[in-house]
Parts: sequence; structure tokens; C-alpha cells
Amino acid sequence: MISKLSITALATTALVGLASAAAAQDCPIKVGVLHSLSGTMAISETTLKDTMLMLIEKQNAAGGVLGCQLEAVVKDPASDWPLFAEKARELISNDGVDVTFGSWTSSSRKAVLPILEELNALYFYPVQYEGEESSRNVFYTGAAPNQQAIPAVDYFLEELGVEKFALLGTDYVYPRTTNRILESYLKEKGIAAEDIFVNYTPFGQSDWATIVADVVALGADGKQVGVISTINGDANIGFYKELAAANVSADDIPVVAFSVGEEELSGLDTSNLVGHLAAWNYFMTADTPANAEFIEAWHAFIGDDMRVTNDPMEAHYIGFNMWVNAVEAAGTTDVDAVREAMWGQEFPNLTGGTAVMGTNHHLSKPVLIGEIRADGQFDIISQTEPVEGDAWTDFLPESAVLTSDWKDLGCGMYNTQTETCVQMKSNY
Repeated sequence: MISKLSITALATTALVGLASAAAAQDCPIKVGVLHSLSGTMAISETTLKDTMLMLIEKQNAAGGVLGCQLEAVVKDPASDWPLFAEKARELISNDGVDVTFGSWTSSSRKAVLPILEELNALYFYPVQYEGEESSRNVFYTGAAPNQQAIPAVDYFLEELGVEKFALLGTDYVYPRTTNRILESYLKEKGIAAEDIFVNYTPFGQSDWATIVADVVALGADGKQVGVISTINGDANIGFYKELAAANVSADDIPVVAFSVGEEELSGLDTSNLVGHLAAWNYFMTADTPANAEFIEAWHAFIGDDMRVTNDPMEAHYIGFNMWVNAVEAAGTTDVDAVREAMWGQEFPNLTGGTAVMGTNHHLSKPVLIGEIRADGQFDIISQTEPVEGDAWTDFLPESAVLTSDWKDLGCGMYNTQTETCVQMKSNY
């Protein structure tokens, strides 16, 4: 009898504790969604807004978090980088969100950074980027250069025998920094400076005739040319159309893109793009039960079986579920407590294996190379084991000495030679 009474008392105490925790947590828990729904980046970001709404709806159906329902607070920064900062401040200061999921371009992320660090807010960034950053307020769930750009170049060098490189990008921080890393890496691999052609174009670029002609001319000596594309947004439509108009096939000049996935291809005639490549950490064609379940849930939510999934959607899926688990583990949405609970969080990738959040706020992820099919999907032709994201590249001298460790070193920009923390705030 004493034993049964003790067990009952313990169970009652536990229930009271849970009730107290729920009572202590303000309900609903507000989740900021900061993605462009208009302007040049809407082609990519609108789907990420819809993904977040789907994930929040599913979590609410499962009981919410800490006994509270989640409430999405959506803002449209309209592909305008200063407006990202303004809307981020609104979300945090006026709307009182507990966390925000947002951005596509690095320019928009960097616009938000000062606000996050000033107000000590939490942000999940779901897109591949140039690295060279580790903020205590951001978790980077997309690929760092060593998880996308470097492996893609290796594939060109080792599998396709590319000898000359055209680095084509949109004119902002991500392409410029990524290409600076790639130029250094290519030279280290023995590619001469004169065999590397670099070109930047504005957002929304539509006239690609001259640039494509320049790329074709690069191979006039008979050497194999390859294009590394960091072109973003709807400019990709004009670029690929011009390739087709110039009768440039993947056999002639292969293109590997870092910002073109299933969503971008869904609006194109891909018949002339067959064989061109993309490097991501996820493709819709991944043959796993988890991915099949995710696609089914997406189609049911969006009400359209023709809608595709893509890499940044998986990044939000992983980041959101890690955040939910971290909040549950911390017993609160308090930013500092959740941050600490995020370190070491694990969650299954949709492509198989497990993503792990490092103390540098970057995920470990597999690297996939996909080949474009006529239906706008990708055949996965290469997949690695999970690779840990590196916040600071080994291929720029000033970065090779830096590391990030928010758990043990308490610093995102730690100089391993001087054994000092260079700075606590990010480089904006």
C-alpha cells in the first residue's frame, strides 16, 4: 500500500510540475517567419514560408510545445535587405516571437544579424551560404562551403576533367565570398589564374547572351570548361534559357548550381538542361521512407501533388524539429537556455542518416550531387557520409586560423594561434 501511495504521489508531483511549467510558459508560443513573398527572391522563399506553416500545423496537431500551441507570425520583407532588418525588429520587439526562421540570401541574413545580437534573439537560417560567420544567435541549417561548393569543384576536377572554370554569380556577399574561396582552392589544385573566369550580375539579370558567349569562348583552345553557378533568384530563368538558345549542352559545358533546386526548375522548360548539375544536401528523389512521408505531408498541406520539395525545405524541417526538441529539453523558450540545449541535438535527415548540430551552430550533413532530368527532378549521382559544417574555411589564410565553439570556448571567432577570441559579434 505504501509503495502504491508513493508511486501515486510521485506521479501527481510530476503532473503538477508539468502543469507549472506550462503555466510558466506564455501561450501561445510565437514563431516568426521572415521570408520574401514578393520581389526577385519570392520564386525561392514563398515555399519556405509554406513549409514553416506546415511544420507548425503538424506540431500543433501533436500537442504543441510545452503544452502551448504555436502561432506563426509571418512578415514579407519583399526581397529588400534593409526591410529584413526592420521586419526582424518588429517580430522580436513588437510581436514578441520566441524564435524566427527566415532569409535566403546572405545579404538579408547579415541585415538581420545586428538586430538579433542586440536583442538576443534566436534565428534559424536554412540556405547554403559562404561561411565566414558564426553568430551566437543564429543556427545555420544550410550548407557551408565545405558541404557544397568544395565537393562540387572536386567532382568537376575528378569526375568530369574540367580544366577551366567560369564562376558566375549574382552580385552580393554569398557569391563573392564563395568564389573568393573557390579561386583560392582552384589555384591550390593547380588551375592557373587565367583559366578562371569570374563574372557578377545584378539580381533579376535577364540578358545573358554576352556572358554565355564569353563562357563558350573560354573553351576555344579545346580545354574542358565548367560553370560554377551562384546565380540566385529569377535570374536563373534567363541564364538557363540563354544556354539552351546557344545550344550549350551539359556535355559541352557542364553547369553545377548552388542555388537552383526543384522549385526553381519547376518553372522552366528543362528539356535542354538535362545533364547539368546541382550540389545540395537533399533532393526530392531521395529514396527513403522519411522523405516519402515528408513529400506526402507536403502535398496534403499545400493541396497540390505537383508541388516539389527542395533542400532549404529539409533544412527548415531539421532546424524546426531540433528547436522543438531543444525547447522541450530546456523546459522553456528562453533564448539562452534553448541555445545550450541545441548543441548536440540530433534529428534524422530525409536522405538517410542523422544531422547533428555542432557547437559552431552548423549541422553535419551529407553532400549530394544531382543531375537534372527532363522532368525537372534530379538523379542523385553522388552522396557522401555526413560532413561537419565548417564556419571558417581552410582556404583563406585569414580564416584558416579561426574556429567557432560556443560551448567550450564561448566564441564564434576564436584564433587558434593566439588563443584569443577575436570578437563576439559577427562581421556584418
